[in-house]
Amino acid sequence: MARPTFEDLVRVMATLRGPGGCPWDRQQTHVSLRPYLLEEAYEVLEAIERGDAERLRDELGDLLLQVLFHAQIAAESGIFTIHDVVAHLHDKLVRRHPHVFPDAEGRVVEGVVTPEQVKQRWEVLKRAEREEGASALDGVSSALPALLWAQKLYQRAREAGWEWPDVREALEKLEEEVRELREAVESRHLQAVREEVGDVLMTAVKVAALAGTDAEGALRDACRKFIRRFQAMERLAAERGQRMEQLPLPELLGLWQEAKQRAG
Repeated sequence: MARPTFEDLVRVMATLRGPGGCPWDRQQTHVSLRPYLLEEAYEVLEAIERGDAERLRDELGDLLLQVLFHAQIAAESGIFTIHDVVAHLHDKLVRRHPHVFPDAEGRVVEGVVTPEQVKQRWEVLKRAEREEGASALDGVSSALPALLWAQKLYQRAREAGWEWPDVREALEKLEEEVRELREAVESRHLQAVREEVGDVLMTAVKVAALAGTDAEGALRDACRKFIRRFQAMERLAAERGQRMEQLPLPELLGLWQEAKQRAG
């Protein structure tokens, strides 16, 4: 039996959405599918972080299903098809890689040889594609997770010239924001606390960017480290016949230090 092709997959999706197809699939809309798209994207990310190639293959398929689903819904309304999506992506990749693909005259952009130079060139081309008069922040999706949204906004702002001189000054600004947060907490003003927490987090993103660190990835690493250490605490308490919720804070802090040594 021949191996299924991309076109076979497109036809399966059209059949599922068509007359006599699957009632659940036929009921879906762009809006109803939003949580599934997010879920599948995060599951792809988890497979990458785990280094699980087989799971990555499966999760990429599930993510591709969401792309096909949305394209089929659009095709049914005569807006665009999956082939329009593919053609647009093809043209964009060629257009944004002039150092690889020749133009109509057969010319290739010279002097782009390092990954950093490629990235810089990509951003220049993206800016050139924006409408004249558009804000540098236009096109950054507010649907992104908040930390990643902050990262993208600051990256765009940096490209537009809004930049701290160096990481030292950004750290000083972070310390200033922490002081303001402490004052807001002491005043017991809930709205002020909320605003200052946001300012602290936004400034921390700036520090990360200037230090050459991916804030989103750093926080994910910190979450995994917290899980590892907290679970080590739970095991330590269980080995001693203790219940963590019944331990006073000094003993919990002691357990935490032991867990750090055990779990790293």
